[in-house]
Amino acid sequence: MAQPKKKTSKQKGRSRCSHWIRKTTVQADKALALGNSILSGRNTGFIYPAQEEAAEEDSES
Repeated sequence: MAQPKKKTSKQKGRSRCSHWIRKTTVQADKALALGNSILSGRNTGFIYPAQEEAAEEDSES
C-alpha cells in the first residue's frame, strides 16, 4: 500500500515563494534599467532600430 507523503513545512513554502518573488523583482529591475538606458541614449548592448522604422513609415506615406 502507498504511503502518504510528508507535508511540506510552511518555512519551505515561504522560502520558495520569496525566491520566486525575488527573481521577478530582479527581472523587473533589469527591464527598467534597460528601458531607461534606451530612452536616455546610453544603451550599448541592445539594438533598437527606431530610426529605421521611422524612415520606412515616412517613405510609405
